[in-house]
Amino acid sequence: MPQQHDGLAGLTVLHMAQPVEGGVARVVADLVRAQVRAGARVVVGCPVPTARGRAGARASIVPPPETLPEAAARAGAEVVRWRSRRAPGPGLLLEAAATARLVREVRPDLLHLHSAKAGLAARLAVRGRVPTVFQPHAWSFDAVGGPTAVAARVWERRAARWADRVLCVSDAECGAGRRAGVRARWAVVRNGVDLARFTPAADRDAVRAALPALSDVGPGTPLVVCVGRLCPQKGQDVLLRAWPAVAAALPEARLVLVGEGPDHRRLLLDAPPGVLLAGTARDTVPWYQAADVVVLPSRWEGMALAPLEAMACGRPVVTTDVSGARESLHPADADACVVPVADTAALSAALLRLLTDRPLRTAASLRALAQARARHDVARAAAGVAAVYRDVLALPHPARARRLPR
Repeated sequence: MPQQHDGLAGLTVLHMAQPVEGGVARVVADLVRAQVRAGARVVVGCPVPTARGRAGARASIVPPPETLPEAAARAGAEVVRWRSRRAPGPGLLLEAAATARLVREVRPDLLHLHSAKAGLAARLAVRGRVPTVFQPHAWSFDAVGGPTAVAARVWERRAARWADRVLCVSDAECGAGRRAGVRARWAVVRNGVDLARFTPAADRDAVRAALPALSDVGPGTPLVVCVGRLCPQKGQDVLLRAWPAVAAALPEARLVLVGEGPDHRRLLLDAPPGVLLAGTARDTVPWYQAADVVVLPSRWEGMALAPLEAMACGRPVVTTDVSGARESLHPADADACVVPVADTAALSAALLRLLTDRPLRTAASLRALAQARARHDVARAAAGVAAVYRDVLALPHPARARRLPR
């Protein structure tokens, strides 16, 4: 039933998103689901992967995770193909032109842009003529270095004028934008997860037994799980370098990397004993529930979803000190469970501390669950975004046309 109190009923919201897999896609899908329920007309413009493109280089009997076009359509949104590549390149002007055509056809009341590529192409195309919210989901200049990072900062400073709000998923992400010289009308809405789906296991041993990849892992085996795309951002290579120190102290311990990505082959070749690459998972909940500790050694983030999902499953988390990490964890665990980026010694020490101290691990698990339930409910996040929309639409826009010039 439409939730009239959200103030979205009757509005047309156009989400532009690239990428269509991973955490950004899940955040967009959750927003779409809530906005459709609230009575909005929701349109999602994004790349639509082909069956061949989704299959990738490795065949798998496990169905791949749901992409954004699939999730948005299932939630009741209109999905429109927007041809764009993940990285900027020579096709940018064509992508911007396609964005302008899409905006003319949809005639949205509000445009919500997700991640750097959509923010780049759409702000170039629209230039503030439609009420616009830009959500970086981690700044592009954090992902690169040298002249590319300088160019990204210059672009974000200039393009901020074409967004009515720059919506960050953590105070730290907002602070990073300010320190980079981005002068914007800021808003912060922390990420949330579906607390009805991500829940603690009633019987963790039974969950382990039901996962074929853990057939040789006994109920008492210390198990660390890392869920994320296998790519430089998520830092699994750092985790593999840290793991031998854990294995030296706990030879029976096991580490499982759950996910696929461009680094799969390299990580497989570099994996030390005791490490399993489980591949893709249609449903990650059992992996969180099966773990003793969940780890995410990212190099950059806005506010990663995997720690929040693990916490909602009642699992303690070790993560790196990227944007959103300290805001995600319970304050009592932030110092011990948040380690410097790429610091293998600190990472292995934090993992061992939790794996070898069961009372501490139990207490951290309870605090993680309480923190997720108190601060990271997806319904709370959706309500926060709706409030941002209301603020944006209340602004006077005398110079804007609802339809872009042809």
